[in-house]
Amino acid sequence: MTSASNQSDNLGNASSGGEHQTVSESSREDAVLVEEAISGDERAYSKIVDKYQRALKYHISKMIRNGDIVEDLIQEIFSKAFHSLDSYNTNYAFSTWLYRIATNHTIDYLRKKKLKTYSINEPISTKEGEMQVELPDHTQKTDDLVIRKQRHNMIKEAMNQLPPKYKKVIQMRHMEEKSYQEIAEILDLPLGTVKAHIFRARELLYKYLKDKRGTF
Repeated sequence: MTSASNQSDNLGNASSGGEHQTVSESSREDAVLVEEAISGDERAYSKIVDKYQRALKYHISKMIRNGDIVEDLIQEIFSKAFHSLDSYNTNYAFSTWLYRIATNHTIDYLRKKKLKTYSINEPISTKEGEMQVELPDHTQKTDDLVIRKQRHNMIKEAMNQLPPKYKKVIQMRHMEEKSYQEIAEILDLPLGTVKAHIFRARELLYKYLKDKRGTF
C-alpha cells in the first residue's frame, strides 16, 4: 500500500506539467500560493488548479470512469479545498491535504450513488432464501416540504444573481444534464472556457448561499 507521503510525492510530481520539481520546491511553492489565496489573490487559485487538476483527474479516474462526472468532482474538490484553506495545517504538505479531500469526496459520491441507485423492489438473498424489502409509507411532513421549497427558491434566487454567461452554462449542465462537450458545441465555446465558466458559476453560487447557511 502506498504511504500518504508517497501519495503526496506522486501527486506533486504528476501535477508539475512534465517539469521536474523536487518535493521541497513544490511545498515551498504551495505555501506561497496558499498564503496568497487566503489573502484574496484569485491568480493563486488559478495556479493551484493548474498545478493539481491533472493529478486529481488521474486519481479520480481510477475510481470513476465517466469523464464528465470526474470533471464535476474535480471542481467540487477544489471548491471544498479553497473554502477550507483557513483550516489547512501548514505543518503538513498541501498536496497530501488536497489528496485526502479528493479521496474522501470521491468516496462520498460513490457511497451516495450506491444508496441512491439501490432498488427496494429487488429481493435480498439470505440463508433462508429471498426476502422482499417492505418499507412503511410515511407521509412526508409539512415541515419537510416547506424546507424543500425554501431551498429551491433560494437556489433559484442565487442563480438569478449570476451573470448571463455563467447562468446559462450552469443551467445546461445541472438542469438540462448536458455534457461539457455538448455545452461547448451548442454555445460555440472552447471546452476549457465552458469548464472555467461552470467553475466560476459554482463559486459565485457558493458565496451567495454561504451567508444563508443557517436557513439552507
